[in-house]
Order: sequence, then structure tokens, then C-alpha cells
Amino acid sequence: MIHAPAAVVRFPALLFAALLLGGCATTGKRDPSDPWEPMNRGTFAVNDTVDRNAVRPAAQTYDDHAPGWFRAGAGNFFTNLNSPTNIVNNLLQGKFKEAGQDTLRFLMNTTLGVGGLFDPASDVELPQHDEDFGQTLGWWGVPPGPYLMLPFLGPSTLRDAPSAVFARFLEPFYWYNAGNERWVSLGLSVLELRASLLPLDATIERAYDPYVFIRDAYLQRRLYLVFDGNIPEHLQPAPLEDPLEDPLEDELEEGLDDGAEATPEAGEAPAEPSGAAAPPGQAG
Repeated sequence: MIHAPAAVVRFPALLFAALLLGGCATTGKRDPSDPWEPMNRGTFAVNDTVDRNAVRPAAQTYDDHAPGWFRAGAGNFFTNLNSPTNIVNNLLQGKFKEAGQDTLRFLMNTTLGVGGLFDPASDVELPQHDEDFGQTLGWWGVPPGPYLMLPFLGPSTLRDAPSAVFARFLEPFYWYNAGNERWVSLGLSVLELRASLLPLDATIERAYDPYVFIRDAYLQRRLYLVFDGNIPEHLQPAPLEDPLEDPLEDELEEGLDDGAEATPEAGEAPAEPSGAAAPPGQAG
């Protein structure tokens, strides 16, 4: 099983999904979770330029030419590197069973799996968990705060942004003086992650407002992860709008419908105003 890498670039896949996006448009409505939208859209545009001219072409080449066995090994390797982050955050959230399972996965895949290149833990159906410091803060009751579009990293929130720094100290490469190997690992993790997102390109680029679609999808996914899928009723998010639908189109159609109802059909006499005098001969 190929796992998307998450050790070096700790944010979930939607962080780089922001780099998939094309141009953006605005409906004029400001979301309360995104008070810094003008600044975020500017960062979004920079990310898109970098992606279109550098990251996406490199990822497409990697996807076209890297053998399946190589990509499987790379995915397993980066997933295994992220295990210490999962373990520590499970402990901080009081999830001791999950922490034990992730510890067993890490030990098994690091030894029997030749440094994490193979995934024998999945072969024995040992579950894998995905936790980070942003989820831990959310579990402790810290609100997400304003939405942020980070340069070259993508969507986040004021609460989630420090998660990458926290995860950095838990990476094995941080404690091991890897030198150039660290940069090779970083580059390969970016390629593997971006290549795994290539199938999303067409859908996101067809969205009426890709920026809003990615923002809402990211915030809903983070809410789901913080509560492990059991979101309290008072925090249940509204369903995502159709990404291909113009949000102003419904308002325009409603206005046209109202106008049509007010216009009499051909051959129909206009309705008389209330209180109008009766025609001669019909009074009384």
C-alpha cells in the first residue's frame, strides 16, 4: 500500500492541494473564519505560480517515470518517519491504545521493513493513526483561529500553523546529522506528495472559486480530524457548496423568477389595484 509522505512536510495533503489551484474569483462575501482573505488570496496566487511553473511539472515527470516499487517504498518510508509525531500526539491526547499501536508499527516497519521501505505492520492489520500538534491543541479546546494560506505550504489556521515546527523536532532527521540526505528527503517527499494529488487537478481547476473550495474543504477536514469524526452537533459544518456552481447564479435566477411572476402573461389583463372603484353599473 502506498502512503502519502507526511514526515517532512507535516501538514495534510490539502496543504499542497492549494498549489493545485488555478485563478480565483470572489463573491464579495467575507467568511468569518477568513478575516485575512485579501492577504491569503495574494499568497494563494504566488503558490499557484510556483506550482504551475516548477512543482507540478516536476511531479508529473516523477509520476510518469518513477517505477511503482520505488514510489511504494518512498511512500512507506516517509509515512514511517512521521510515526514519532503520531505517537507523541496520541499520548498528549490520552489515546494510549493508539500510541501503543503506532509504536509497534514504527518498530516493526523500521526493523522488519528495512528502515520503513516496506510496511509489514499493515500486512498484520496493525492500524495506523494520523495525529499532529494542531489536532492536539484542538482536542485541548483551543479554537482554530483565523484561516491562513502559508507561502509554499498551503492552507492552515493560526492554531495549526505551529504544528510543522513541533513535528520538526520529532523527525529522526532532525536528531541525525543527515547533511545532504535531509534535502534529498525533503525534495522526494514533495514530489511524492504532489504526484499523489495530480488526479485532483482537473476537479479543483473547474471550481468556480478554487480558493473558497479548498479553504472550506480544509477547515471541514481539520474539524473531522480533531474530533475523530464525532463532531459535536453545534459544530457541524454546512455542506460544501457545489465547486462548479457560480454562487451568484442562484441569486440571479431568483431575481428573474420574481420578475417573471410579476409580469402578466400575454393576453392576460393586469390585476386591478386593491380598493379600485368598480366599473359603472356594478357598484352597490
